[in-house]
Amino acid sequence: MQPSHPLSRRIAFEYFEIDLSSGELLKNGRRIRLQPQPFRLLEMMVKRPGEIITREEVCQALWGAETFVDFDHGLGTAVNKIREALSDSAEKPRYVETLPRRGYRFIGTIKPHAPQLSPTPNGGPQEATVGTHVKSAAAQPRDGRTEWARIGAGIGIGAVCVLMAIATYRIAPRVEQPAMSAIPFTDYPGLEYCPGFAPDGSRISFAWDGGSGEGLRNSNLYVKMIDSENLLRLTQQPSHFVCGTWSPDGTQIAFRRVADGDNGIYLVPALGGPERKLLSTQATRDISWSADGKWLAYSDSPSAHDHPRIYFLSLETLEKRQIPHEQACLEEFQPAFVHSGERLAYACLLKTTDNEIGIYTTSLAGDAPKLITKFMTGWDIPAGLAWTADDKRLIVSRPRVGDDYELNEITVQNGSVKRLSFGPWAMSPAVPPKGGRLAYMNYSSHVDIWRRDLLHPEAAAVKMIASTIDQTTPNYSPDGKHIAFCSKRGGEWEIWMTDEDGKHLVRLSDSKTSRAGSPHWSPDSQKIAFDSRQSGHTEVDIVDITERLPRKLVTNLVEMSTPSWSRDGKWIYFQSTSDAKIFRCPASGGDAEALIAESGSFASESFDGKSVNFYSAASGGKLRTVSLNEVGVSREIEGMPVVNDQSQYTLVAGGIYYVPADAPKSVWYYDSSTKKVRKLFDSERYHNNTLSVSPDGRWMLYTQIDRQNSDIMLVENFR
Repeated sequence: MQPSHPLSRRIAFEYFEIDLSSGELLKNGRRIRLQPQPFRLLEMMVKRPGEIITREEVCQALWGAETFVDFDHGLGTAVNKIREALSDSAEKPRYVETLPRRGYRFIGTIKPHAPQLSPTPNGGPQEATVGTHVKSAAAQPRDGRTEWARIGAGIGIGAVCVLMAIATYRIAPRVEQPAMSAIPFTDYPGLEYCPGFAPDGSRISFAWDGGSGEGLRNSNLYVKMIDSENLLRLTQQPSHFVCGTWSPDGTQIAFRRVADGDNGIYLVPALGGPERKLLSTQATRDISWSADGKWLAYSDSPSAHDHPRIYFLSLETLEKRQIPHEQACLEEFQPAFVHSGERLAYACLLKTTDNEIGIYTTSLAGDAPKLITKFMTGWDIPAGLAWTADDKRLIVSRPRVGDDYELNEITVQNGSVKRLSFGPWAMSPAVPPKGGRLAYMNYSSHVDIWRRDLLHPEAAAVKMIASTIDQTTPNYSPDGKHIAFCSKRGGEWEIWMTDEDGKHLVRLSDSKTSRAGSPHWSPDSQKIAFDSRQSGHTEVDIVDITERLPRKLVTNLVEMSTPSWSRDGKWIYFQSTSDAKIFRCPASGGDAEALIAESGSFASESFDGKSVNFYSAASGGKLRTVSLNEVGVSREIEGMPVVNDQSQYTLVAGGIYYVPADAPKSVWYYDSSTKKVRKLFDSERYHNNTLSVSPDGRWMLYTQIDRQNSDIMLVENFR
């Protein structure tokens, strides 16, 4: 075995290479996923090939003297991850050999260190001699370069000895920053989210559902050291949502909890201990701790019907006060204190649904809000805001369409926005005060379309249109011959159509109308209305299924979404995305009229054509109805429970099928004549959106989240 060379920062064996500077394992130049803890163990072994690395050495180096985890389990996990990354086997090892009760050793062949190349006087490379003091390029950080000036040399040669005079000079090297790359900080089953750095950057708090398969409904707060597998659980109450922020001295964590009957702000020691409740709240969003340690900033709603606003909470007196309100802000959320000083940044919803977002700053002194920048998002709002270490930039998680969150960097001085190379699904960014690192949540899921027999709801559901690509919002045509749905199988969200049995797939939208969603059939089953975001704002398009050429619905409103047809085909209902009200306009185009005074979404005309039902977030998720003979006045549907999501209901002639908020893995039926409800069936997993029933009442289509997972990602060398 050949030892590694002390000047080399890369160690190679067979197809693999270890970059000690960046902490990466490469195979044929491609990065292989390996967590920090297993990487350090592999580094220990390859630096001493052929030698036994004892279990005691590993414990001391990786876990330290005071470890609170099962060492055997932790060590076994680390070794298994190494073998998985190297495609190695414990039974027939090629690289990592186990010596029972003693330790491990690396048995692969380390490749010789590549010879050092240095420039010749004419600019070409030449091989450096062994023992040269010229610094190896491999010793530089990954992707760094050093520029050398020409080396002038005068050489006189004698018969007995060589008299050499070398005049050298060196231009100061241009040092480039090491490349930023994200590696998993966690890889537990289930959902890990909402990372937060300790002030010294050595630990990260995060929420985890424990791999229960219940989504966010089983979350607790945890803390984990960087470069360690030690996991400390701080809370003991499973919650729907938990998100924490560290005190400036690193001794406590304040967190938001949303649980059954318990929404509030709590404190818990960062090393574990009893919780202390500070405040009950309504909203469920982020929280931030001021640099002086005296204040918490949080978003809250005075009542369930009010829009969220941002407040300061005094940790000394528990006094709370609202920040100065910018009149243009419909909602205020995601407060983020600077690392030093008293400035606070926050996000402001300027337009609803397809959203115009403003980023503002204010201060503890109550300064008038100052607009830094504004931008559009897609179907959702930003998912996190964090200051960089120098407090000159902000990192925001921004959805372009709705399911493609990316990290953007905002320069506070001029409001410029730059995309960072992280995503999709890069959410909840966090940066420690000392900089050099970035953490964020990376989410992945898969949504499929399922069908259930309503005459035999106890029978198992079947996948209707199986695909490895997400697909959603299925909708039966009124004649029952076709199904329209939305899918990314072509790269962008577009409208597709199949026969009633899921065969003969046809794309109906095109590159000009991609980023499309919410398909809804005309009553003659010949046209589909849908919304599109390709132009940068929401519009409604209509496509004839024989022509397959979408055309924009022209009206006096600019931003429109979630269209539906009237029963006679003369009108199209939609939501105005500028003020979230329900409108209608002629199906052929023309001026629109508002039907309600309040906000609402997902409008659907009753079967008798006399009223329009819609989902009301302001009513806590209830369905409301407005008479077409008395527009502007709406009322709740009597006896109808709270719906889990705005798209999770559908009308039929005798009632409403829906997913209830208190049982989101089931489907129920509301009888319009008796005002009674009954459960139809339970689903294996959570519903995503949209229910659709065939015209004969036999079949129901719905979407189900078949797989979801999220990990905390760690970026070193963040600048």
